[in-house]
Amino acid sequence: MTEKQSSGYLEISHTADWALKVWAPDLPGLFEQAACGMFALLQIKLQPGGRYECPLDLEAEDMEGLLVSFLSELLYLTEQEGLGFDAFELVIEDDHLSGCITGAPVESQRKEIKAVTYHNLSIQKTDLGFENHYRFRCVGFVVHLIWFFGNPRGNNVSW
Repeated sequence: MTEKQSSGYLEISHTADWALKVWAPDLPGLFEQAACGMFALLQIKLQPGGRYECPLDLEAEDMEGLLVSFLSELLYLTEQEGLGFDAFELVIEDDHLSGCITGAPVESQRKEIKAVTYHNLSIQKTDLGFENHYRFRCVGFVVHLIWFFGNPRGNNVSW
């Protein structure tokens, strides 16, 4: 990771859990990086060739709920339809997400996530923009995700 990267995710070592640091300059970018991080943790490989586009239209009572709905929808499409996604065109206004996701059939998947949960989920405005603490319920372990808008190396942040 370089300081010039405006968005991305980074797995952080942890003795019992998986942990990710995810950052982006805006909400659509943050959701996209969270999805990319989730697919990376699942160790998904997509089949070459045919691509699929899926429209999305999700609403929630708040931003945390919208994030859970978005990641849950992606997890459902992976588990039930056998699709993985690597391109995202998202629009987020208030507590509504719309857009299109593009991907392909899953060729292989090495890990599983049981569910996307609200456990320890919060999105808070910080000096960097917004911060989010999050976990996935996984088979055999828990994943912690932290999202930042802006520079992930800012002041008052420890990893």
